[in-house]
Formats: sequence, structure tokens, C-alpha cells
Amino acid sequence: GMSKDVAVLGVGMHPWGKWGQSFVGYGVKAAQDALEDAGLKWQDIQLVAGGDTIRNGYPGFVAGATFAQALGWSGASVSSSYGACATGAQAISVARANILAGLCDVALVIGADAAPRGFFAPTGGRRPDDPDWLRFHIQGITNPTYFGLYARRRMDVCGATPQDFAAVKVKNAKHGLHNPNARYRKEVSVEDVLGSAVVADPLHLLDICATSDGAAALVLSSMDFARKHRTDPVKIAAVSTVTPVFPNTIIEMPNMATDSSAGAGLPELGFKESIAHRAYEEAGLGPEDMSLAEVYDLSTALELDWYEQIGLCAPGDAEKLLRDGETTIGGRIPVNPSGGLACFGEAVPAQAIAQVCELTWQLRGQAEGRQVEGAKAGVTVNQGLFGHGSSVICTR
Repeated sequence: GMSKDVAVLGVGMHPWGKWGQSFVGYGVKAAQDALEDAGLKWQDIQLVAGGDTIRNGYPGFVAGATFAQALGWSGASVSSSYGACATGAQAISVARANILAGLCDVALVIGADAAPRGFFAPTGGRRPDDPDWLRFHIQGITNPTYFGLYARRRMDVCGATPQDFAAVKVKNAKHGLHNPNARYRKEVSVEDVLGSAVVADPLHLLDICATSDGAAALVLSSMDFARKHRTDPVKIAAVSTVTPVFPNTIIEMPNMATDSSAGAGLPELGFKESIAHRAYEEAGLGPEDMSLAEVYDLSTALELDWYEQIGLCAPGDAEKLLRDGETTIGGRIPVNPSGGLACFGEAVPAQAIAQVCELTWQLRGQAEGRQVEGAKAGVTVNQGLFGHGSSVICTR
């Protein structure tokens, strides 16, 4: 059939941090860097695919148009998408679909956020029919509460220890040390992690990602358009935006109960296992073909879960993979060479786009201070609340 590849012509980011400014300026900076990287002008862009932010008023809900206006109205087509932490993949998917359908040749994908202090609270108002409102107000379940439950599950099922979780942070802190876009650039020891405050037992403060301001952008194009502008561009070979299959028997944020499996057989694959699986299928590749992975380490324990869920090792073997150095730069399959959320914190609509920026720099050999030598292909994975899967595969 027809090739499903689209080219990544340009990538750009605004550094993660707490800058105290509008998300719009962050997005414009990332977009301008991506345009410069692509060697294109803003006027060349035919479609802007924005990733929405829900904590920054109306402009955040119509992010595509907000960024288009800030860059200077040009008549470009526009879309705005939301999928919680998977928002970036939704925006990438819209741009890619338009390009593969032949509706446009070149698109700009932008996600940006300005985050509150502390961890995320529910958005305002009284909404007793909204699970995300209910979990905070009825039971006081913050995001780190779920992360603690997932970590406890890993300890019970796989025998993981708090030391294993801490070792993930140590690795990621080392990876992100020289990443100019990372927020936290400091080596951390196992003792530092275990000595930090317990937030949601068994997780400590340094096990859990912060909330951050930041922005990321991509210039995507058809392969035909790309050939006129760049030799051998990085390609997006697959995008997965899957949802769970009933019954989903592992608790899903922000729910307070799982599906019942009474009288219903379990699906062939669990939800998190299905996310990258769909991308591998579409790309015609497998985990063994990947040179690196960028995974959504909302907590250190969740990174270990992802190793298994994206097929890097058998269930229960993630701790061994980590201890053997296989997921460290220089190992068989470096995970989060960017430093991951451990070094960035979470800028919700930008995060899945930032993962693709990192794959692009790695595959081009431009990831200074954190380069995975000879990288040929990479996978991202991430999940947004309310059942949003997100995975992208990039190849040289």
C-alpha cells in the first residue's frame, strides 16, 4: 500500500521550567525554532495543529488558532486537539492525517503549557458528574496517589523495591544533565531519592515528576515536499492513539473503579501494552528494532512498567534490565536519554511532542551530551487520562 511516512523537517522547544509567563510566548518560541530548523518561513505553513491546555483560559482551548494569531494571521488552516497527557500525539495525528490524505504538504504542530504551583488540582467549578472533579472532592485522590498505587502494585506483582524506583531517577538525572531544555540538571543519588519526603507511599518526592511550563513544536511534511528541502529527513513511521478494550481491569486515571471482568474474557492485550503494540504493527517494526525509547515517567515506578509494556523485556524483568545498565545510554536500549519527566516535569500538551523532538535529535546525531550512538529508530509512549494512548515511532 501507500507509504505512511511523513517527514520531520524541523523541531523546536522552549526550555521547561516555571517561567511565570503566558503559554502563548513559549509556543511561539518553539514554533520559530522548528521553522528555522526546517529552513522554512511561517508563511510556508499550510496547517497549524495545536495541542490544547485546559488551565490557561479560552485561548488554551483553541490553541491552534491562538498560536496562528500570535505568529501572524496567514490564512493557514487550523486544528486544536486535547487528550490530556496524550494531547501532543492527537495534534501530531491530525497533521499527519492531513498530509497523508494529500490535503496539505507541510504542517506545524505546537503544544505549550503554563503550569500551576504544586501538583494538578481539578479545574474550577462544581461538577459532581465529572470523574476528574469527583476523585479530588470525594476522596482527595491527586495524581501522585495513583502513582503510589501503581508503584505498590509493581512491588506486589514483581517484587520491586524503593531502591529500584530510586535507581530510575538516578539514571534519568544523569541522562538529562547536559540537556539544555531540561528543568532539573543535577546528579542525584539513591540516598537523595530515599531521603526526600514521602509523597504517596512508597514514592518519594524525587520519584514523582513536577509540573512545568514548556513548549515543543514540529514541522511535518510529505516525503515529496521533504525531498526538495532536506536530504534524508527523520520520518514518523507510525502514530498510535488507541483507547482501552473492555474490560479494562487496571485502574485508569481519573476513575475510582475498574471495569468488571465478570462474564467477560480479558482482552488479548492490556491497555498499556496495546499502545506501542499498535505503533509497532503500523510501522512493521518491533521492540528489537528500536535504538531508544522515550517513555512517560510520571513516576519512577511507571518507567519500569513501561519497559515491559513496550516489549523491551518480559513481564517482571524491568528491574533486571535497569540494574544491568541496558536502559542507560551505552546499554542495549537507552530509555529516556532526554532525562524524561524526571528532568523536565510535565508540560501536558507539549510532552508527547517533546518526545518526538528528542527522537529526531537522536536519529540525526544531534543530541549533544546524551547521544545514543548509531540510533536508527525510536519509540515514544505515553498515556493521557480518560483512556488516551499515545505512541510514535520515528526512523531514519
